[in-house]
Amino acid sequence: MLYIIPTPIGNLEDITLRALRLLGDVNYILAEDTRTSTVLLTHYSIATPLRPFHAFNEHNVVNTVIGHLKAGQTIALISDAGTPGISDPAYLLVNECIKNNIKVECLPGATAFVPALIVSGFPVHYFVFKGFVPHKKGRQSFLQQAASSECTIVFYESPHRLIKTLQQLQLLCEMGRQVSVSREISKKFEETRRGNLTDVTEYFKKNQPKGEFVIVLESNINR
Repeated sequence: MLYIIPTPIGNLEDITLRALRLLGDVNYILAEDTRTSTVLLTHYSIATPLRPFHAFNEHNVVNTVIGHLKAGQTIALISDAGTPGISDPAYLLVNECIKNNIKVECLPGATAFVPALIVSGFPVHYFVFKGFVPHKKGRQSFLQQAASSECTIVFYESPHRLIKTLQQLQLLCEMGRQVSVSREISKKFEETRRGNLTDVTEYFKKNQPKGEFVIVLESNINR
């Protein structure tokens, strides 16, 4: 069996008892960055072997992993933070497991966009999560679609491009469109800024963006 196991996005206490048990029971753990995951495992005195599994090697190692699963091994897949598959590697391995009739189970757990969506105060009965904003190709169409969406839009952005993204949204959205920007969720400096695009952009111009960001944009019909 393959277990998809969410790991904390900040606070190391944000992990389930079941996740800890399974991480200690499996034959080995596939980790996005073994150095990062070692911190978590050491904190909980888990000595299970780690093997790298990330965007740059997944195509090369997936067949080996499938072979181990077919041979009866039980393996866990984790990412640096949050739930694997949410803007992190997982799809390829899960798909191959399904093709080979290998059972896959995903535990519920931490992911950054859900808390940011909830605390935004925008309607959550109809929303779209769009992952990371493209750096170059497809960036403009990504933001245009977000600006014209009839539902709440949630996406990730880096601190280096946050102001640029907010400024581009200002140009694409009508005056007064509301946005909620959360950073460092579950960490010491967690913060959420809410307001119209102009005011929130000005805030981050005066306060250098640091950390990992989730942007939640009000729908164009919510107002």
